[in-house]
Amino acid sequence: MALSIAGVITCCSLQVSAGPLTGDTIYLESNSTAANSILEYTFNFTSAPVLKSTTPAGGVGVFDPTFALGPFDSDQNLIENSNGTMLFAVNSGSNTIAVFNIQPDGSLISVHNSPFPSGGSDPVSVGLKGDTLVVVNKDQDPAQATTATGAILPNYTTFDVAPDGQLTPISNSTVSVAVGSSPSQALIGSQGNVVFGADFLGGLLQSFSLDPNGALDQNLPQALPNSIFAGLTGGRLPLGMRTHPTLPILYVDITPVSMVAVYTYDPQGHLTFIRAVPDAGAGPCWAVVNHAGTHLYVTNTGDDSIEVYSLADPTNPVELQHFVMDSNNGGAVFSTVIDHSDGWLFVSSEQSEPTASVSANAFHTLKIAGDGTLTEPFAPTALPVTSTPPVRVQGITVF
Repeated sequence: MALSIAGVITCCSLQVSAGPLTGDTIYLESNSTAANSILEYTFNFTSAPVLKSTTPAGGVGVFDPTFALGPFDSDQNLIENSNGTMLFAVNSGSNTIAVFNIQPDGSLISVHNSPFPSGGSDPVSVGLKGDTLVVVNKDQDPAQATTATGAILPNYTTFDVAPDGQLTPISNSTVSVAVGSSPSQALIGSQGNVVFGADFLGGLLQSFSLDPNGALDQNLPQALPNSIFAGLTGGRLPLGMRTHPTLPILYVDITPVSMVAVYTYDPQGHLTFIRAVPDAGAGPCWAVVNHAGTHLYVTNTGDDSIEVYSLADPTNPVELQHFVMDSNNGGAVFSTVIDHSDGWLFVSSEQSEPTASVSANAFHTLKIAGDGTLTEPFAPTALPVTSTPPVRVQGITVF
């Protein structure tokens, strides 16, 4: 596999054009246990993003008074389809998926019958391949005491998406994983019909192929290589993942040891470990690759920073910049998304402890230079959420 990728690297590139864009529309999810909402912001590239509207998601979010590791660790809480006409969002506390039609001005209209049952407990992540929606049900909501009893297991499952946005469960598509394993992401591979997941507290990488009906065919779960942890004391906790946009390469953050693992994968999703590279930050949790495939951005929750890597050799990321965010009022950075022009990076921030300021629920707007490095021209944008009970806003996407 490594030899075949090397051959592809020499002949393939991805050209990305900003086109006639005049601004971005950014969506975040409130995750409120009173009433979950989608927050829509507009950004004109010259001044800080502005709140345009708040749309009910038809469900509720998750609150954990302990702010414990695990329940809030999830990515792709909301996503769009490829042409930016439909938005999918999790209602983690009410076990549903909300679906919206995106209007030309960016406003949202709820699809008929939305929200839809998620096929499990505590949905936290969604991924879309064609008309198949993949959902991760984490089963770690403290208000839903199913984990302790094993009555409901965390799972990966799929739904058919109708042209009007209706979701229908796909038969025999649910794959359950171990109690307490804390699956966190439904990542669609850029190559082939494959899906990747990280069982965060279970310490395993999951991979699946999608059959012609959209059901998941599970590969043998894979533990992280022993070589990553030689001489280190951190746990084996994989979290944020992304694939290269044009090559069968998977990047995986290893949170406790501040490393990024690099894998290749075959058409069925089987993984081959290549190497792990260091991250100068603390607690890498999420990652994105730009559309051109030239840079990897890793979110370090532990020190509120972004690690920028060159992907001149996509199988050997090289650190270019350790970018520390502006003050976050006690927040910790989490999910990250890059706009279609590869010119701006948006990073969500969450209240990291009960005593932190509610203004820690925010997002950062970072400008990307031609060499891939970052600056932060605007102060973090605080989100309109209340402090009783404390809220951890989740998820971010852009079109």
